[in-house]
Amino acid sequence: MAKSEKQHHVYTLLIEVGRKSGDGLPKGATGAALMCYASGVDEGEAVRETVAILKQADMAPLDVTGYGTLDERLAEGHEIGDEEQALMARALAENSVIVAQMTPFFEDTPKG
Repeated sequence: MAKSEKQHHVYTLLIEVGRKSGDGLPKGATGAALMCYASGVDEGEAVRETVAILKQADMAPLDVTGYGTLDERLAEGHEIGDEEQALMARALAENSVIVAQMTPFFEDTPKG
């Protein structure tokens, strides 16, 4: 009998990235926040895989905040729409990392 694979879950991760040559962020941005859905047997694996993929894409991950699995988020009262759940299902089906949203940061310069 074959050893069964461990159950994968999808974790919601918020990754802050800094600037790096070739990162594809808009001109003038100082960094960005990326909302990702990442498949893994645990949150640690999901974080490691996501950071590795972002580094391969010439991005500079600085900080990761985990928000848990779909079930954990629902238990905490998060409202999760159909589109978000579809992206999570895709990440699980493809055993992948989905970058769902990217919000660039821009330095506020004082006027005066």
